[in-house]
Amino acid sequence: MKKLRASHVEQLSLAFDPAPAAPAPPRSPREGDPRARRALAGADVVEYRLRRARRRTIGFQIDDEGLTVSAPRWVTLRDIEAAIAEKARWIRTKQREWLAWREKQKLPQVSFADGATLPYLGATITLRLRAEVRATQLVAGGELHLALPHDAEVPQIRDAVQSWLQGEAERVFAERIERFADRIGPKFSGWRLSSARSQWGSCTHDGRVRLNWRLVHFALPVIDYVVAHELAHLRELNHSPRFWRTVEQLLPGFEAARDEIKGVDMRSLPL
Repeated sequence: MKKLRASHVEQLSLAFDPAPAAPAPPRSPREGDPRARRALAGADVVEYRLRRARRRTIGFQIDDEGLTVSAPRWVTLRDIEAAIAEKARWIRTKQREWLAWREKQKLPQVSFADGATLPYLGATITLRLRAEVRATQLVAGGELHLALPHDAEVPQIRDAVQSWLQGEAERVFAERIERFADRIGPKFSGWRLSSARSQWGSCTHDGRVRLNWRLVHFALPVIDYVVAHELAHLRELNHSPRFWRTVEQLLPGFEAARDEIKGVDMRSLPL
């Protein structure tokens, strides 16, 4: 029998899915999922999903869906369950760490009223209702003055804030893309804003890039990372080692920004 090694992998992706609103243990495999299985680890029952893959090791992935075990096709269920039992303590520790990490990813909630605060480019700005101003403007001191009366209702305030943020996103993203202009290559055919609820960005086969306007809540290094990520797809429409080398070429030291944004709970975003 081939020698078996277990590799421990905590995978996170640029795309994001709606997560539970409050901290909760990672979900059990869904009822009816043919990959759903249970294994004994001492007195504990470990629920997991089994994915057969072309690989030489057993890999463990923990995310919002719970524990996924990836294993070579030739490995028996007995060997897989033995590996789970052997790494049960590691699995429980990583599940706790995942929950703690998820909690940290939540952004502050915004009440759309005079004096409320809002994340913008990694900093915090304060909303102010100013009927006397002609247009929404960000002023010194980090105050966003909205051309609205003090008795404006929440939908009015929210719409005014969102309109301003989307305008800022278009301006800021254009500036950030320009920073990569000499490294983009001929395949780049333009970009536009996205309002997707599942991805920070995307790239099509014909070289068009879309960037989620909600990135404007984050600091410039995070925006640069997403821009570089999508531009790298102009060369590699995958997430292979060659793709990540391309990201590194476009944005050396991108890892910190990637770690900051990965897995952010979409439902915690202000808009």
